Amino acid sequence: KVEEVLTDGRRIITFRNGTKKEISVDKRMTTIRFFNGDIKKIMPDQRVIYYYADSQTTHTAYPDGLEVLQFPNNQIEKHYPDGTQEIVFPDQTVKCLYSDGSKETFFPDGTVVKVEKNGDKIVVFSNGQKEVHTAQFKRREYPDGTVKTVYCNSRQETKSPSGQVQIKDEDSHTILDKK
Repeated sequence: KVEEVLTDGRRIITFRNGTKKEISVDKRMTTIRFFNGDIKKIMPDQRVIYYYADSQTTHTAYPDGLEVLQFPNNQIEKHYPDGTQEIVFPDQTVKCLYSDGSKETFFPDGTVVKVEKNGDKIVVFSNGQKEVHTAQFKRREYPDGTVKTVYCNSRQETKSPSGQVQIKDEDSHTILDKK
């Protein structure tokens, strides 16, 4: 290795394989430029920023355990110390993966999809409608109070805000129409 001290006090160490390590005057910042084009920076605040040249991806590790990945397509992933992950896609859709196994996705149009760890799914649309999907049924709730449910045996039930209840069997024949 070859070490040089520049007139401003920075030190540059060049290794045989072409890797260069630059140490700031105050020794609080180090930049390593690897022979393959990767760059690793250790910042004064103890952040470690690593740029992967081949994938054009930046990985930043913070002292508190947060890790942030930035991809060339503008996707950003945040990995929190508690196991939670947040992914921001190029279209600004945000997906949160929680350490308890549940997930939430926030779409740019205001729609939110939440999936519980048991697989139940709740979709809240920007128009106020809500869908609940479970192993037993799928239900849609409308802003006016109407609730339509389809059960796994294909039976359908509609309840209106007026109190009317209509039930249809798996062949769509009305078996109850109570007003």
